[in-house]
Amino acid sequence: MAKDNSNPQRKNWQPATAMVHGGTIRSQFGEMSEAMFLTSGYAYDSAEQAEARFKGDTEGFVYTRYSNPTIAMFEERICALEGAGAARATATGMAAVTTALLSFLKAGDHVVSGRVLFGSNLYIMENILPRLGIETTLVDGKDLDAWAAAMRPNTRACFFETPTNPSLEIVDVEGVCNIARDAGALSIIDNVFATPILQKPMELGADIVVYSATKHIDGQGRCLGGVVLSSQEFIEDTLHDFFKHTGPSMSPFNAWVMLKGLETLSLRVKHSCASAEVVADFLAERSEVAHVFYPGRKDHPQHDLAMRQMSAGGPLVSFELKGGKEATFKFMNTLEIFKITNNLGDAKSLVTHPATTTHQRLGPEGRAAIGIGDGLLRLSLGLEDAGDLLADIEQAISAM
Repeated sequence: MAKDNSNPQRKNWQPATAMVHGGTIRSQFGEMSEAMFLTSGYAYDSAEQAEARFKGDTEGFVYTRYSNPTIAMFEERICALEGAGAARATATGMAAVTTALLSFLKAGDHVVSGRVLFGSNLYIMENILPRLGIETTLVDGKDLDAWAAAMRPNTRACFFETPTNPSLEIVDVEGVCNIARDAGALSIIDNVFATPILQKPMELGADIVVYSATKHIDGQGRCLGGVVLSSQEFIEDTLHDFFKHTGPSMSPFNAWVMLKGLETLSLRVKHSCASAEVVADFLAERSEVAHVFYPGRKDHPQHDLAMRQMSAGGPLVSFELKGGKEATFKFMNTLEIFKITNNLGDAKSLVTHPATTTHQRLGPEGRAAIGIGDGLLRLSLGLEDAGDLLADIEQAISAM
């Protein structure tokens, strides 16, 4: 299990150092690359030792569903990066979201959530939680007055993404967290688009941070994974038993891949951000483009807030092409370097059409309500040369 990140030396490490060395456990062989412990169970020296471990009287690993050396290294390392007390790694990003919510919510509770969400997050808010007797209220995430007005005596959680998927709206993290705290609710932030490199929600007052490690943390489209980070008290006293008995666990192999991904996360995110800035500026000058949505540009309506919360504009760009679905599909199909997918955070640059993929189930009216039209595209910038990416976009636009 991940331990409280209280080592003074580790707290003073810069992110690049923490992502290479944080949480390292070495076996008796002294390996440099982290070991991959592909085991489901563990042998005990005696029956007495087994009894002590199950009772929690002694430390040690019991069963990989909830504790494993490789997974523990990943949890500890991302705690060092995030500044969290403890973490639990999950099988997917959506497992992280559901585990974070269901570990403490019960029938009769109320959740307030930002309206603009990834499609699966929105499904949880609109379908799964209400089915369990948990009421939800969706608000304009940009409007702090709307958050405050939605709070009730039984509100237990505020949930939001920032930047949002796919329109890259910015939610005032500190403002919403203060509202939640004043109401006795927990604030839960999906920080995937900003990554732990660009935005530190816990420094802004967040109680719980969730990630799809599938995205930038892996960074090469290889493995699924997620993680929930919070205080040691919340993880161990509230979340752990739910996690232990429902089993949304990350595999040791995937944890090892995520450890390798963390080593280069800072380098990759910085490169992708630099490319995103160039691409956003290029698109803004094209007459075929109706709107560009990029928090790093001064024409983004919440640019000032974004730059207070984030250290850069981010590795994603959204924009709206003129000509509707037909022109947009022609553009996508003509791209050569950008690959059509619903994923993001890869070493390869990707393009997504939210209206027909990640948010298609909402229908035209539901999509229009959160600003997703047939011409909206989301770009995830990878590690290619920025000049080549611009040339690819230009030839695709010209083909329209």
